[in-house]
Amino acid sequence: MIAIVDYKAGNLTSVRLAFRALGCDAAVTSDPQVILAADRVVFPGVGAAGSAMRNLTDLRLIPVLKEVAARGTPFLGICLGTQILFDFCEEDGGTPTLGLLPGRVPRFQPMDRWDKVPQMGWNQVKIVRPHPLLDGIEDGSEFYFVHSYYPAPSDPSLVPGTTDYAGITFASMVGSGNVAATQFHPEKSGRIGLRLLANFIRWSP
Repeated sequence: MIAIVDYKAGNLTSVRLAFRALGCDAAVTSDPQVILAADRVVFPGVGAAGSAMRNLTDLRLIPVLKEVAARGTPFLGICLGTQILFDFCEEDGGTPTLGLLPGRVPRFQPMDRWDKVPQMGWNQVKIVRPHPLLDGIEDGSEFYFVHSYYPAPSDPSLVPGTTDYAGITFASMVGSGNVAATQFHPEKSGRIGLRLLANFIRWSP
């Protein structure tokens, strides 16, 4: 069973429906025991880092997520769920986050007035190193993004995929052991996004 972590962030239903389209059972839950017992865990979300961390604290899910990562359970972060995996996010005046991956999450600072923040829409992902979740996905495939902040890992070897926006090249996908995460929304990215989620279902890190 796949557990989709419910920490009062948005976009959880669309993730569940994407897995249902793949014929896979997925439960939206904030129950620590259900999350710990799951075969795979998905940590999605849309919202702000500060309120997300408060919700995780109130729900007593921070040690649960850390244990899931430490156990080796396949773990997928999406969008806000990706940003919260790092050490620190600039959002809400600066928010210490989970520290499962080394690095920070800064805000886009575009120099060109045509580069709107948030980035909202389709953009290419350049594959810079292989990753099982990218099997069968062509270099330069387009995924759907909605975000004002972006992952900046301190270790470049954690980055299998990058994207260009607002004058920078940022990590649009990261991976370390059993933990993988995408800044884009695979559940909103049509056929190519479903391919990534299908790869996650089969993934045995």
